[in-house]
Amino acid sequence: MTGSSAGRERARPGGPGGGPGHGSGGERPDGAERAGAPERTSLSVRARDAIRQRIADRTYPQGARLVEREVAEELRMSRVPVREALRALVGEGLLELLPHSGVRVRRLDRADVEHLYEVWEPLAVQASRLAARRVARSAPVEPPGVTALRASLDRAEQAASDPEGAREVAAHTAFHEDIVALSGNPMLARTMERLGGQLRLLFGMREEPEHMRAQHAVMFRYIAQGDEESAAASTLLHVRDSRTVALRSLFDDA
Repeated sequence: MTGSSAGRERARPGGPGGGPGHGSGGERPDGAERAGAPERTSLSVRARDAIRQRIADRTYPQGARLVEREVAEELRMSRVPVREALRALVGEGLLELLPHSGVRVRRLDRADVEHLYEVWEPLAVQASRLAARRVARSAPVEPPGVTALRASLDRAEQAASDPEGAREVAAHTAFHEDIVALSGNPMLARTMERLGGQLRLLFGMREEPEHMRAQHAVMFRYIAQGDEESAAASTLLHVRDSRTVALRSLFDDA
């Protein structure tokens, strides 16, 4: 994708598209601007989600330069929410700023993948432990999050036959996100949210062997039983297997 005019516009201070009040000489405190803020925020979130999905399914491949104007046209939105979405995705680590020429989809090198797993591993293990603990403390009543987690597991199994793999990536990601939600720890949820975009990108780049899908079922069983240590141990095995598969898929590791 190309577009020098959009690139020049995004090179102004404040990230893609310039800073707050771009083109107005500063912030505009009038009532109309404030009234439109919630709607703009909603559009920005929709744009961010749409761009993130296009990165995860490789519609926007690694290294692709994203032009604000072209992305806005594709999403049928104005440029303001798209500009805000691009800024947010730079913050998530999915996009990177180019000197004087906008943004591009970040390339994950081996060090990026290693660092991501180093951070994700203890968080994923703790999420499973806390989720199982919450189930145990709620017994004999099952927390609603268990139902959501079971549904994610079922969707992942159904999506395994999708030849394009996009549904499976989404289901795989949702399964791990639902474990975090079931943990009931908002600080963990916020931390994982920052990693979520990069994990989706990584899941979309590597294969998903059948034995790793089976590991999800084991993780779910221990969480649903309220068995903290077994849930943590099965998650640790899963994340380390995921790391091995990712390195083999992306960098031809033996």
